[in-house]
Amino acid sequence: MADQQRNSPGNLRLGYLNTVIIMGRLTADADLRFTPKGTPVCSFRIAVNRRFKENDENWKDETYYFNVTIWAKLAERLSDRLKKGIAVLINGELRSRAWDSPTGEKRSEVNIYGRSVQILDRSAAPGPEDTEIDAIPPVDEEPDIPKDQLDDIPF
Repeated sequence: MADQQRNSPGNLRLGYLNTVIIMGRLTADADLRFTPKGTPVCSFRIAVNRRFKENDENWKDETYYFNVTIWAKLAERLSDRLKKGIAVLINGELRSRAWDSPTGEKRSEVNIYGRSVQILDRSAAPGPEDTEIDAIPPVDEEPDIPKDQLDDIPF
């Protein structure tokens, strides 16, 4: 009886998985900044294309844009190589944040926090030592930014 209760759909306990693997091109040069505690933070945006056939058999292209943030040594090592148009493969996780704008509007965004970044363009590609797993800082090392200044942050 206890086994039946433990395995019933309402009692099923699953671990959580938050992993993103995405490939795209930078829409602008990466921006390297430092938190008040001195941790390097590199932010950039990538464009990802999707091509599909519509009902009438015509091909349609769509582009999606994603904000990406990388931290610590990975940010320092790659920031000077992450230039507009460079193709990258990113392994990371999704993070969301919500805030109230100065006008009182509720705002939110979802970002990709990169654990590793692989530059796919040979001309800008670093060696294999320049990608680093687990480059996301613990929550207590994330930027200490006053809530009223969040709209001024470019990433």
